Amino acid sequence: MTEIKSASGPEKPRPRKLSEELAELRERFALRPVTLREVIYTLRGRAYHLLLILLALPFITPIPLPGLSTPFGLPIAFIALRLTLGQRPWLPMKLQRKELPPGFFAKVFTVAAGVIRILEKLLRPRLAPLTGSTLLLQLHALVLLLAALTLLLPLPIPFTNSFPAWAILLLAGGLLERDGVAILLGYLVFVAGVFYFIFLGGAAAQAVTALRQWLGF
Repeated sequence: MTEIKSASGPEKPRPRKLSEELAELRERFALRPVTLREVIYTLRGRAYHLLLILLALPFITPIPLPGLSTPFGLPIAFIALRLTLGQRPWLPMKLQRKELPPGFFAKVFTVAAGVIRILEKLLRPRLAPLTGSTLLLQLHALVLLLAALTLLLPLPIPFTNSFPAWAILLLAGGLLERDGVAILLGYLVFVAGVFYFIFLGGAAAQAVTALRQWLGF
């Protein structure tokens, strides 16, 4: 990390970009499985917010990815729960020992490179009051928790993972960079996801009713 100097003296080192964080993880853990504990240690001070972003990235595709909802959604939910309760982010050792497969970061970077660039360009400190109080931070974390719980639902329906994943990306990024605009966008995506699930529920109810009528029940 480069140190930025000013007329008043040296300033704090510039936080690394998300792509730089992922590049280090990709190089360090390219050929072997890696535990979440190792990822947290490598990411250091910003570990848990970056981990939220990292674990949400595989879900941004329209088609749900089989087998990832529980192992990835559970750590996101646990971190979000701790933040909602106003506690320091932390994962129990059982979750810290969870392994990511070899080449995981290379695959994420390949699939989500465009998303990572968008986040890097979007995120910057704005609308400070939205991240300036403990109560609001806990409220944002509650929405993160609800989105994570949605990821835990094993629904093989397009976009059922995309809405909560994007909400997590924007909210976690907003909390990481104190960006109120990103947080507001995260809320909008979350609300859009709620309406999408309501639409799916209505469509399913209509389908069941039509089937019952066709069968003569």
